[in-house]
Amino acid sequence: MAPSRAGPVAVPTLVIVSHTDIASSRAHRKLLDAIAGLPGVVVRHLEALYPDGRIDVAREQAAVLAATRIVFQFPFNWYSTPPLLKAWQDDVLAVGFAFGPGGTHLRGKQLQLVFTAGGTRESYRAGGHNLFEVTELLKPLEATAHFVGMTMLPPLVLYYVPNVPGIPVPDDADARIDAFCLRYCDLLAAPEAATAVTLP
Repeated sequence: MAPSRAGPVAVPTLVIVSHTDIASSRAHRKLLDAIAGLPGVVVRHLEALYPDGRIDVAREQAAVLAATRIVFQFPFNWYSTPPLLKAWQDDVLAVGFAFGPGGTHLRGKQLQLVFTAGGTRESYRAGGHNLFEVTELLKPLEATAHFVGMTMLPPLVLYYVPNVPGIPVPDDADARIDAFCLRYCDLLAAPEAATAVTLP
C-alpha cells in the first residue's frame, strides 16, 4: 500500500532512524520507504551513516540546528532506544550545544518519538506483562527533552510487531504496518505540530 503524500510541511523535520538490523525488520523498512522524499523531511539512518559507530558530531549538530521538529524512529528494545541512538544522544547533546553555558540550541524544538513494540498495547499497562504504560517507560527521554528545553510530543507507537526469531508474527501485521505508515506520513506533514512549541 502506497502512503498518501500530503502537501508541503510548515516546519523542517529531521528524522533520526536507528535500528541494529533494519534489513530484518519488515516494519522499519516500510516506514523508511514511506517517508522517503516527503517535502520538508530530512532522514538520517544512523547505522547506514556510521557503520563503525563513530558519530560525526558537527555534522549531526548542523542537521539538528536546521530542524524545528526532531523525530526519533526506532524499535523499542529492552524499554530503550538502540545503542547508536543512545550514543547519538550522548555525543550530540553536548555541553555548550544542548545545555550548560551557551547550550541553548535545542530550546523550542520538538521531539517526536515514532517506534515499534513487540508486545500488544494491553501488555503495556500497570499489572500487564511489561508492568508499565509506554508513557511511563519513556520518562528518561521526556526528562532529556525537558532538560534541553524541547517539547516532547505524544509518541506514535506501532504495537505487536515482534521481530525475534522463534516468535510468530501476527497474521495482520502487514496490514497494520501499512496503516501505520499512513499515520506516520500524516504526522510528518501536519503543520499544526509547529504550534505545540512551548519555550522553557
